[in-house]
Amino acid sequence: MVKSNTSALGIIFPNSYDALVPELVNVRLMASIPFASRYRVIDFILSGMTHSGIGNISVIVNKNYHSLMDHLGSGREWDLVRKNGGLHIFPPFAEKEAKPYVGRASALANILDFLRDSKEKYIIMSDTNMVVNFDFHAMLQDHIENEAAMTLAYCEQPIPRGFINAKNDGRSFYYTFDLEGDQLKKIYINSKEDGIKNLSMNIFIINRELLVEMVDNALLCGQEFFMRDVLIPQINKLNVRGYKYTGYVGFIADMKSYFDENMKLLDDYNLDALFSGSPVHTKIRGDHPTHYINGSKVQNVMVASGCIIEGEVENSVIFRGVKIARGATVKNCILMQDTVVEAGANIEYLITDKDVKISAGKEMKGTDTFPVYISKGQTV
Repeated sequence: MVKSNTSALGIIFPNSYDALVPELVNVRLMASIPFASRYRVIDFILSGMTHSGIGNISVIVNKNYHSLMDHLGSGREWDLVRKNGGLHIFPPFAEKEAKPYVGRASALANILDFLRDSKEKYIIMSDTNMVVNFDFHAMLQDHIENEAAMTLAYCEQPIPRGFINAKNDGRSFYYTFDLEGDQLKKIYINSKEDGIKNLSMNIFIINRELLVEMVDNALLCGQEFFMRDVLIPQINKLNVRGYKYTGYVGFIADMKSYFDENMKLLDDYNLDALFSGSPVHTKIRGDHPTHYINGSKVQNVMVASGCIIEGEVENSVIFRGVKIARGATVKNCILMQDTVVEAGANIEYLITDKDVKISAGKEMKGTDTFPVYISKGQTV
Protein backbone atom coordinates (compact mmCIF):
# COMPACT_ATOMS: atom_id res chain seq x y z
CA MET A 1 0.00 0.00 0.00
CA VAL A 2 1.37 3.41 -0.96
CA LYS A 3 1.90 5.81 1.91
CA SER A 4 0.79 9.36 1.20
CA ASN A 5 3.52 11.99 1.50
CA THR A 6 2.11 15.08 -0.15
CA SER A 7 4.38 17.18 2.08
CA ALA A 8 7.56 15.96 0.36
CA LEU A 9 9.13 16.82 -3.00
CA GLY A 10 11.65 14.37 -4.48
CA ILE A 11 14.77 15.53 -6.34
CA ILE A 12 17.06 13.10 -8.17
CA PHE A 13 20.56 13.87 -9.49
CA PRO A 14 21.17 11.38 -12.34
CA ASN A 15 24.65 12.50 -13.48
CA SER A 16 26.43 12.25 -10.14
CA TYR A 17 29.47 9.97 -10.29
CA ASP A 18 29.40 9.57 -14.08
CA ALA A 19 33.19 9.92 -14.01
CA LEU A 20 33.56 6.64 -12.10
CA VAL A 21 32.29 4.52 -15.02
CA PRO A 22 33.37 6.43 -18.16
CA GLU A 23 32.86 3.43 -20.45
CA LEU A 24 29.22 2.95 -19.43
CA VAL A 25 28.30 6.65 -19.59
CA ASN A 26 29.72 7.34 -23.03
CA VAL A 27 26.19 7.26 -24.47
CA ARG A 28 24.14 7.64 -21.27
CA LEU A 29 24.36 8.87 -17.69
CA MET A 30 24.77 7.00 -14.40
CA ALA A 31 21.03 6.85 -13.77
CA SER A 32 20.25 5.03 -17.03
CA ILE A 33 22.95 2.34 -16.78
CA PRO A 34 21.25 -1.06 -17.35
CA PHE A 35 21.17 -3.30 -14.28
CA ALA A 36 19.87 -6.73 -13.23
CA SER A 37 18.71 -7.89 -16.69
CA ARG A 38 15.78 -5.48 -17.15
CA TYR A 39 16.18 -2.36 -15.02
CA ARG A 40 18.01 0.96 -15.13
CA VAL A 41 19.76 2.19 -11.99
CA ILE A 42 17.31 5.08 -11.52
CA ASP A 43 14.40 2.61 -11.29
CA PHE A 44 15.33 1.73 -7.72
CA ILE A 45 15.37 5.27 -6.28
CA LEU A 46 12.38 6.36 -8.37
CA SER A 47 10.30 3.34 -7.35
CA GLY A 48 11.28 3.84 -3.70
CA MET A 49 10.07 7.44 -3.80
CA THR A 50 6.74 6.65 -5.45
CA HIS A 51 6.04 3.73 -3.12
CA SER A 52 6.72 6.08 -0.22
CA GLY A 53 3.94 8.34 -1.44
CA ILE A 54 6.11 11.00 -3.10
CA GLY A 55 4.10 12.02 -6.15
CA ASN A 56 6.08 15.10 -7.18
CA ILE A 57 9.57 14.19 -8.39
CA SER A 58 12.11 16.30 -10.26
CA VAL A 59 15.11 14.90 -12.16
CA ILE A 60 17.88 17.47 -12.77
CA VAL A 61 19.83 16.23 -15.77
CA ASN A 62 23.13 17.66 -16.98
CA LYS A 63 24.34 15.84 -20.13
CA ASN A 64 23.90 12.59 -22.08
CA TYR A 65 20.29 12.47 -20.93
CA HIS A 66 18.53 11.31 -24.12
CA SER A 67 18.49 7.66 -23.03
CA LEU A 68 17.11 8.62 -19.62
CA MET A 69 14.29 10.68 -21.12
CA ASP A 70 13.46 7.79 -23.45
CA HIS A 71 13.40 5.42 -20.49
CA LEU A 72 11.31 7.59 -18.17
CA GLY A 73 8.88 8.92 -20.79
CA SER A 74 5.92 10.50 -19.04
CA GLY A 75 6.55 8.48 -15.88
CA ARG A 76 3.56 6.19 -16.44
CA GLU A 77 5.28 3.03 -15.19
CA TRP A 78 5.91 4.77 -11.85
CA ASP A 79 2.37 6.22 -11.60
CA LEU A 80 3.70 9.73 -12.13
CA VAL A 81 1.27 10.90 -14.83
CA ARG A 82 -0.69 13.29 -12.65
CA LYS A 83 -2.62 16.53 -12.90
CA ASN A 84 -0.75 17.92 -9.90
CA GLY A 85 2.88 17.00 -9.37
CA GLY A 86 4.15 14.02 -11.30
CA LEU A 87 7.53 13.71 -13.03
CA HIS A 88 9.53 16.79 -14.05
CA ILE A 89 12.80 16.61 -15.99
CA PHE A 90 14.97 19.74 -15.84
CA PRO A 91 17.65 19.86 -18.57
CA PRO A 92 20.40 22.52 -18.69
CA PHE A 93 19.17 25.88 -19.99
CA ALA A 94 15.59 25.01 -19.01
CA GLU A 95 15.45 28.50 -17.53
CA LYS A 96 17.22 31.71 -18.52
CA GLU A 97 19.80 31.53 -15.73
CA ALA A 98 20.24 27.75 -15.84
CA LYS A 99 23.46 26.17 -17.10
CA PRO A 100 25.30 22.80 -16.96
CA TYR A 101 26.14 22.14 -13.33
CA VAL A 102 29.11 20.69 -11.48
CA GLY A 103 27.78 19.80 -8.02
CA ARG A 104 24.44 19.50 -6.25
CA ALA A 105 24.47 23.13 -5.06
CA SER A 106 24.80 24.48 -8.60
CA ALA A 107 22.20 21.96 -9.82
CA LEU A 108 19.73 23.21 -7.22
CA ALA A 109 20.56 26.81 -8.14
CA ASN A 110 19.25 26.01 -11.63
CA ILE A 111 15.78 25.29 -10.21
CA LEU A 112 15.77 27.82 -7.38
CA ASP A 113 12.59 29.55 -8.59
CA PHE A 114 10.87 26.16 -8.83
CA LEU A 115 11.89 25.38 -5.24
CA ARG A 116 10.63 28.74 -4.02
CA ASP A 117 7.24 28.19 -5.67
CA SER A 118 6.82 24.60 -4.45
CA LYS A 119 4.26 23.95 -1.71
CA GLU A 120 5.88 20.90 -0.09
CA LYS A 121 7.40 21.37 3.35
CA TYR A 122 10.25 18.87 2.87
CA ILE A 123 12.72 18.07 0.11
CA ILE A 124 14.09 14.53 -0.35
CA MET A 125 17.22 14.39 -2.51
CA SER A 126 19.13 11.39 -3.83
CA ASP A 127 21.90 10.42 -6.24
CA THR A 128 21.62 7.34 -8.46
CA ASN A 129 24.94 5.55 -8.08
CA MET A 130 23.46 2.72 -6.01
CA VAL A 131 20.81 0.02 -6.12
CA VAL A 132 18.67 0.02 -3.00
CA ASN A 133 15.02 -0.60 -2.08
CA PHE A 134 14.75 2.41 0.21
CA ASP A 135 11.80 3.36 2.42
CA PHE A 136 11.80 7.15 2.17
CA HIS A 137 8.59 7.34 4.21
CA ALA A 138 10.28 5.83 7.29
CA MET A 139 13.20 8.24 6.96
CA LEU A 140 10.88 11.22 6.61
CA GLN A 141 8.95 10.20 9.71
CA ASP A 142 12.24 9.99 11.62
CA HIS A 143 13.18 13.45 10.34
CA ILE A 144 9.86 14.95 11.46
CA GLU A 145 9.75 13.25 14.86
CA ASN A 146 13.26 14.51 15.72
CA GLU A 147 12.53 18.03 14.44
CA ALA A 148 15.71 17.87 12.38
CA ALA A 149 16.86 20.60 10.04
CA MET A 150 18.44 17.93 7.85
CA THR A 151 18.68 14.14 7.94
CA LEU A 152 21.33 12.19 6.01
CA ALA A 153 21.13 8.46 5.30
CA TYR A 154 24.19 6.28 5.84
CA CYS A 155 25.11 2.62 5.99
CA GLU A 156 27.82 0.86 7.95
CA GLN A 157 30.28 -0.79 5.57
CA PRO A 158 33.82 -0.45 4.21
CA ILE A 159 34.35 2.29 1.66
CA PRO A 160 34.08 0.75 -1.86
CA ARG A 161 37.49 0.36 -3.47
CA GLY A 162 36.22 2.08 -6.59
CA PHE A 163 35.69 5.28 -4.58
CA ILE A 164 39.13 5.10 -3.00
CA ASN A 165 40.98 4.27 -6.22
CA ALA A 166 39.17 6.78 -8.43
CA LYS A 167 41.22 9.45 -10.14
CA ASN A 168 40.69 12.76 -8.36
CA ASP A 169 38.70 14.80 -10.87
CA GLY A 170 37.63 17.43 -8.34
CA ARG A 171 33.98 16.36 -8.67
CA SER A 172 33.48 12.79 -7.44
CA PHE A 173 33.38 13.22 -3.68
CA TYR A 174 32.23 10.60 -1.19
CA TYR A 175 31.63 11.17 2.50
CA THR A 176 31.84 9.39 5.83
CA PHE A 177 30.37 10.52 9.14
CA ASP A 178 31.23 10.78 12.81
CA LEU A 179 28.10 10.56 14.93
CA GLU A 180 27.22 11.10 18.56
CA GLY A 181 24.12 8.99 18.91
CA ASP A 182 22.16 10.03 15.82
CA GLN A 183 23.67 13.50 15.73
CA LEU A 184 26.18 14.25 12.95
CA LYS A 185 29.32 15.77 14.43
CA LYS A 186 31.81 15.61 11.57
CA ILE A 187 31.84 14.83 7.87
CA TYR A 188 34.99 13.50 6.18
CA ILE A 189 35.65 13.96 2.47
CA ASN A 190 37.20 11.10 0.45
CA SER A 191 38.57 9.22 3.45
CA LYS A 192 40.84 6.31 2.55
CA GLU A 193 40.67 4.51 5.89
CA ASP A 194 40.03 0.77 6.00
CA GLY A 195 37.37 -0.92 8.10
CA ILE A 196 33.68 -0.33 8.70
CA LYS A 197 32.68 3.32 8.27
CA ASN A 198 29.49 5.35 8.42
CA LEU A 199 29.29 5.76 4.64
CA SER A 200 26.99 8.44 3.25
CA MET A 201 24.35 7.25 0.79
CA ASN A 202 23.85 10.79 -0.50
CA ILE A 203 20.17 10.65 0.45
CA PHE A 204 19.09 13.85 2.20
CA ILE A 205 15.93 15.20 3.75
CA ILE A 206 15.81 18.94 4.42
CA ASN A 207 13.15 21.50 5.17
CA ARG A 208 12.38 23.27 1.89
CA GLU A 209 12.66 26.82 3.20
CA LEU A 210 16.07 26.06 4.71
CA LEU A 211 17.25 24.53 1.42
CA VAL A 212 16.15 27.60 -0.53
CA GLU A 213 18.06 29.82 1.90
CA MET A 214 21.19 27.65 1.67
CA VAL A 215 21.15 27.47 -2.13
CA ASP A 216 20.49 31.20 -2.40
CA ASN A 217 23.57 31.91 -0.29
CA ALA A 218 25.62 29.32 -2.21
CA LEU A 219 24.67 31.01 -5.48
CA LEU A 220 25.85 34.37 -4.17
CA CYS A 221 29.16 32.85 -3.03
CA GLY A 222 29.76 30.81 -6.19
CA GLN A 223 29.63 27.52 -4.25
CA GLU A 224 28.98 24.36 -6.29
CA PHE A 225 29.02 21.34 -3.96
CA PHE A 226 26.23 21.09 -1.42
CA MET A 227 27.87 18.79 1.12
CA ARG A 228 31.42 20.17 0.87
CA ASP A 229 30.73 23.89 0.44
CA VAL A 230 27.34 24.43 2.06
CA LEU A 231 26.65 21.83 4.74
CA ILE A 232 30.05 21.07 6.30
CA PRO A 233 30.71 24.69 7.39
CA GLN A 234 27.30 24.68 9.15
CA ILE A 235 27.33 21.16 10.57
CA ASN A 236 27.54 22.32 14.20
CA LYS A 237 25.03 25.14 13.79
CA LEU A 238 22.09 22.99 12.69
CA ASN A 239 20.26 19.93 13.98
CA VAL A 240 21.72 17.52 11.41
CA ARG A 241 20.94 13.87 12.07
CA GLY A 242 22.06 10.56 10.64
CA TYR A 243 19.61 7.87 9.56
CA LYS A 244 21.11 4.39 9.61
CA TYR A 245 20.04 2.15 6.74
CA THR A 246 20.41 -1.56 7.43
CA GLY A 247 19.01 -3.08 4.24
CA TYR A 248 20.70 -4.20 1.04
CA VAL A 249 22.64 -1.57 -0.90
CA GLY A 250 25.04 -1.94 -3.80
CA PHE A 251 27.26 0.97 -4.84
CA ILE A 252 28.44 1.39 -8.43
CA ALA A 253 31.88 2.90 -7.98
CA ASP A 254 33.76 1.52 -11.03
CA MET A 255 33.42 -1.14 -13.73
CA LYS A 256 34.46 -3.89 -11.33
CA SER A 257 31.77 -2.97 -8.78
CA TYR A 258 29.18 -2.74 -11.58
CA PHE A 259 30.10 -6.28 -12.61
CA ASP A 260 30.14 -7.55 -9.03
CA GLU A 261 26.82 -5.96 -8.02
CA ASN A 262 25.09 -7.60 -10.98
CA MET A 263 26.70 -10.96 -10.25
CA LYS A 264 25.73 -10.82 -6.57
CA LEU A 265 22.09 -11.06 -7.63
CA LEU A 266 22.68 -14.59 -8.93
CA ASP A 267 22.68 -15.50 -5.23
CA ASP A 268 19.06 -15.89 -4.08
CA TYR A 269 19.86 -14.33 -0.70
CA ASN A 270 21.01 -11.08 -2.28
CA LEU A 271 18.21 -11.13 -4.84
CA ASP A 272 15.60 -11.46 -2.11
CA ALA A 273 17.31 -8.79 -0.01
CA LEU A 274 17.10 -6.24 -2.83
CA PHE A 275 13.69 -7.08 -4.26
CA SER A 276 11.70 -8.35 -1.25
CA GLY A 277 10.52 -4.84 -0.30
CA SER A 278 8.36 -2.67 -2.53
CA PRO A 279 8.21 -3.60 -6.25
CA VAL A 280 10.79 -1.99 -8.53
CA HIS A 281 9.16 -0.62 -11.68
CA THR A 282 10.77 -0.11 -15.08
CA LYS A 283 9.90 0.69 -18.67
CA ILE A 284 7.83 -2.04 -20.34
CA ARG A 285 9.15 -3.28 -23.69
CA GLY A 286 6.57 -5.98 -24.43
CA ASP A 287 8.90 -8.80 -25.51
CA HIS A 288 7.79 -12.39 -25.92
CA PRO A 289 8.88 -14.91 -23.24
CA THR A 290 12.44 -16.16 -23.53
CA HIS A 291 12.79 -19.33 -25.63
CA TYR A 292 15.15 -22.09 -24.51
CA ILE A 293 15.76 -24.23 -27.58
CA ASN A 294 16.29 -27.99 -27.29
CA GLY A 295 19.93 -28.70 -26.55
CA SER A 296 20.57 -25.45 -24.68
CA LYS A 297 22.20 -25.61 -21.23
CA VAL A 298 21.52 -22.94 -18.62
CA GLN A 299 22.82 -22.80 -15.07
CA ASN A 300 22.63 -20.03 -12.44
CA VAL A 301 21.52 -17.17 -14.68
CA MET A 302 19.27 -14.11 -14.57
CA VAL A 303 17.50 -13.82 -17.93
CA ALA A 304 15.04 -11.15 -19.05
CA SER A 305 12.26 -11.62 -21.59
CA GLY A 306 12.67 -11.67 -25.36
CA CYS A 307 15.81 -13.83 -25.46
CA ILE A 308 16.57 -16.90 -27.59
CA ILE A 309 18.98 -19.32 -25.92
CA GLU A 310 20.37 -22.16 -28.00
CA GLY A 311 23.87 -22.46 -26.56
CA GLU A 312 25.36 -22.87 -23.09
CA VAL A 313 25.02 -20.11 -20.47
CA GLU A 314 26.39 -20.19 -16.93
CA ASN A 315 26.67 -17.62 -14.10
CA SER A 316 25.52 -14.71 -16.27
CA VAL A 317 23.10 -11.78 -16.37
CA ILE A 318 21.23 -11.61 -19.67
CA PHE A 319 19.17 -8.56 -20.70
CA ARG A 320 16.17 -8.34 -23.04
CA GLY A 321 16.41 -9.56 -26.60
CA VAL A 322 19.76 -11.35 -26.32
CA LYS A 323 20.39 -14.19 -28.78
CA ILE A 324 22.89 -16.95 -28.01
CA ALA A 325 23.34 -19.33 -30.92
CA ARG A 326 23.85 -23.08 -30.86
CA GLY A 327 27.39 -24.09 -29.92
CA ALA A 328 28.13 -20.75 -28.22
CA THR A 329 29.39 -20.74 -24.62
CA VAL A 330 28.75 -17.82 -22.26
CA LYS A 331 30.16 -17.87 -18.73
CA ASN A 332 30.38 -15.14 -16.08
CA CYS A 333 29.12 -12.45 -18.45
CA ILE A 334 26.77 -9.47 -18.49
CA LEU A 335 25.10 -9.21 -21.89
CA MET A 336 23.02 -6.06 -22.33
CA GLN A 337 19.97 -5.60 -24.51
CA ASP A 338 19.95 -7.20 -28.00
CA THR A 339 23.48 -8.62 -27.81
CA VAL A 340 24.03 -11.45 -30.29
CA VAL A 341 26.49 -14.28 -29.62
CA GLU A 342 26.93 -16.26 -32.82
CA ALA A 343 27.53 -19.99 -33.23
CA GLY A 344 30.68 -21.44 -31.71
CA ALA A 345 31.70 -18.24 -29.88
CA ASN A 346 33.27 -18.76 -26.46
CA ILE A 347 33.15 -15.78 -24.08
CA GLU A 348 33.88 -15.38 -20.39
CA TYR A 349 34.00 -12.36 -18.04
CA LEU A 350 32.64 -9.97 -20.68
CA ILE A 351 30.34 -6.97 -20.31
CA THR A 352 28.69 -6.21 -23.64
CA ASP A 353 26.73 -3.01 -24.10
CA LYS A 354 23.55 -2.84 -26.21
CA ASP A 355 23.49 -4.19 -29.78
CA VAL A 356 26.90 -5.88 -29.61
CA LYS A 357 27.63 -8.84 -31.91
CA ILE A 358 30.16 -11.53 -30.98
CA SER A 359 31.12 -13.17 -34.27
CA ALA A 360 30.96 -16.90 -34.93
CA GLY A 361 33.86 -18.85 -33.49
CA LYS A 362 35.28 -15.84 -31.63
CA GLU A 363 36.94 -16.52 -28.26
CA MET A 364 37.16 -13.65 -25.77
CA LYS A 365 37.97 -13.89 -22.07
CA GLY A 366 38.48 -11.37 -19.33
CA THR A 367 39.07 -12.19 -15.67
CA ASP A 368 37.19 -11.87 -12.41
CA THR A 369 39.32 -8.86 -11.47
CA PHE A 370 39.22 -7.27 -14.94
CA PRO A 371 36.07 -8.03 -16.98
CA VAL A 372 36.35 -6.94 -20.62
CA TYR A 373 33.88 -4.29 -21.79
CA ILE A 374 32.56 -4.10 -25.39
CA SER A 375 30.98 -0.75 -26.26
CA LYS A 376 27.52 -0.24 -27.77
CA GLY A 377 26.96 -1.42 -31.32
CA GLN A 378 30.38 -3.03 -31.81
CA THR A 379 31.00 -6.24 -33.77
CA VAL A 380 33.97 -8.32 -32.61
